Amino acid sequence: MLDLALGPVPFYWHQKDYETFYAQAAGWPLERVYLGETVCGRRRDMKLDHWLGLARELRAQGKAVVLSSQTLIEAGADLRALRRLCDNGELPVEANDMSAVHLLSEAGIPFIGGASLNLYNVEAIRLLAASGMQGWHAPLELSRQALTTLMTALRRQGLALPCEVHAYGHLALAWSARCFTARRRGLPKDRCQFVCRDDPQGLPLFSQDGRRLFTLNGIQTLSAWPQDLRRELPVMAEMGVSTARLVVADEPMAEIVAAFDQVRRGQPDHRDPLALVDEARCDGYWHGAPGMDRR
Repeated sequence: MLDLALGPVPFYWHQKDYETFYAQAAGWPLERVYLGETVCGRRRDMKLDHWLGLARELRAQGKAVVLSSQTLIEAGADLRALRRLCDNGELPVEANDMSAVHLLSEAGIPFIGGASLNLYNVEAIRLLAASGMQGWHAPLELSRQALTTLMTALRRQGLALPCEVHAYGHLALAWSARCFTARRRGLPKDRCQFVCRDDPQGLPLFSQDGRRLFTLNGIQTLSAWPQDLRRELPVMAEMGVSTARLVVADEPMAEIVAAFDQVRRGQPDHRDPLALVDEARCDGYWHGAPGMDRR
């Protein structure tokens, strides 16, 4: 049976919101929880000690916990924070950029490869496995067919590392040195007043004809709608995917986790079939189509 993992929260919340959220998540049917600030180094309300405190509480409830690193390292302060994260001495780390890979491999610390490492082929996975990678997250744009081919090739070469797939939540499409949320408010990035906290689910971006295209989250661009692959869990299990990752989006996560747990256990999805017709979701990449498509 597939494991379920809760990905790091991509949005900027208040410290009490994180504490409340993870206190609830401790009781959900999850095997693993990823913690940490992966988007912007200016979001510093949650220090490493805060994340470690949450991790200890989650571990006490039987969850495996991983610390996720920042994806775009822009300044010396970001690099110092990354060093402290990698040297935490207590929890495994998900490396989301090559700076983290370098620090972890130099220290001989095993790690998990994040989706933003863009591991599309056997050679890249072999290289990072030799550097200490013990599991990897498939790139978000990789289709089911392409991932099946890649995993088959890995098994043939003895590189069958645990593979994780983004099964629910907005797709992280890009990161920029500029902060789109601050710019919208007419603020410079280094004096942003942390306005991204005013949009705890991100800021929707529309085309001129009114179609929602993206979700802006500070320096990060997300897909307009969450990807939802709950119907694909049996396929993932057959492929040999080890874990389905769920990321906070626009629905109560307790309900999302419960629904995925039902499907992975072979129980029927009890959602209203009529409501599904109007549900705003995307899963095009998984089916080899444009990412914003819904199949």
